[in-house]
Amino acid sequence: MWEKFRVIWQIPELRRKILLTLGLLAIYRLGFQIPLPIVDPVKVQASATSGQSGGMTDVLQQVAVFSASQLTQVTIFGLGIMPYISASIIFQLLGSVYPPLEALQKEGEAGRKKINEYTRYATVLICVIQSWVYVNAYIVPMQLVDTAFLNPDTGSLMFSWKVVAVLTMTAGTVFLMWIGEQIDEFGIGNGISLLIMAGILAAMPGAGYELIKQASFELGGGSGGKLGIEQLIMLAAMFVAVVAGVVYITLGQRRIPMQSAKHVRGRRVYGGTRQYLPLKVNQSGVMPIIFASSLLMLPALVFTQLNNIPWKVDGFWDNFFGWASDAFSRDSLTYVLFYVALIYFFCYFWTAITFNPKDVSENLKNYGSFIPGYRPGKRTADYLEKVMFRITYVGAGFLALVAIIPTVISTSMGVPYRLASFYGGTGLLIAVSVAFDLVQKIDSHLVMRNYSGLLEKS
Repeated sequence: MWEKFRVIWQIPELRRKILLTLGLLAIYRLGFQIPLPIVDPVKVQASATSGQSGGMTDVLQQVAVFSASQLTQVTIFGLGIMPYISASIIFQLLGSVYPPLEALQKEGEAGRKKINEYTRYATVLICVIQSWVYVNAYIVPMQLVDTAFLNPDTGSLMFSWKVVAVLTMTAGTVFLMWIGEQIDEFGIGNGISLLIMAGILAAMPGAGYELIKQASFELGGGSGGKLGIEQLIMLAAMFVAVVAGVVYITLGQRRIPMQSAKHVRGRRVYGGTRQYLPLKVNQSGVMPIIFASSLLMLPALVFTQLNNIPWKVDGFWDNFFGWASDAFSRDSLTYVLFYVALIYFFCYFWTAITFNPKDVSENLKNYGSFIPGYRPGKRTADYLEKVMFRITYVGAGFLALVAIIPTVISTSMGVPYRLASFYGGTGLLIAVSVAFDLVQKIDSHLVMRNYSGLLEKS
């Protein structure tokens, strides 16, 4: 393995791409040390270490997992890359139902450039909306604003400084989008995903230190924590097992046997070879978890706020809002059931958008290939649809299991959810999938120069 790393470093083009990528990721991480101009860093630090939870704070902690951001730190990169991801998802969904966008997608490189341009404009609009809500729903209510920016008469944040905060956070997200594009063009590639992965990995040392503090022993011989040495060993073994399971399912495929028709050109016979059509077990990736967790944030936040308002009507509504707030809390059975149901729904929904059996069947027919036992055309499309329906059920079950593992660990072992989230959910899936994609991109450079890949035996 060390020999392969040495070979990677000896290839000038690959070395240059890796160094550029690392440099841009370092700039991205440095931005999280620059606070927003209107906030008081002391108040922000005190709020982050106070362990406050509930309402908007819980929502920000969940969003931070898959947005490559740390929203509770209130920095210039506070929104992370999530607005760009949201805009990309919106246009991907519209591309399957809106004919003009569908036509642009079929125009090749020119159409993709136009869609990317629309995505950037939509990102700016989403940034403006999200940053305005962020300032008014989190920064101001949590009293994180520096007193120098408050109106001396009313004690509220001046409108002009709200605009400055919105523009600063919008510019920060646009800059992150630019960094991702530079990594795509001049670096190792897959820039946006690498930003998210870097944000997830950057939180792991702090989470590990917090886990050690939860232990019932200290290096100096003291005690008083909630976790024993046997629980730490169990958590370590469980982490390895979960990562191994995620890797196994992420690489899992259902291989459909496929054969190409024979044809004669001159005196040579071409075709007739047997190949495989790989269908991924987890075809939808991490998107179902993102959609499901995003939707379930809304009722929890809304019912919590309604339960806390002073003008609510006593009696039925008082009891209802309190019950609904508890029912949609992260560790409740109702939340888990809705979470699993939404993951299954979005797995089939996203697979239906990204995988079209009819198009695959037509492509096989055009290239002179067929699936033995099934006639080209509708019969092949129906067969592929049936197979994809079955393996999606397995993939959805895997995603649901990974998604609820953090909740199970948090409630059963008393581990804070921030620590338990590294044992499953969105962050782990993103980290594993991006790591494999990074290895494949490096392998492409090695194979092109007649070296064996990182995961291949020399």
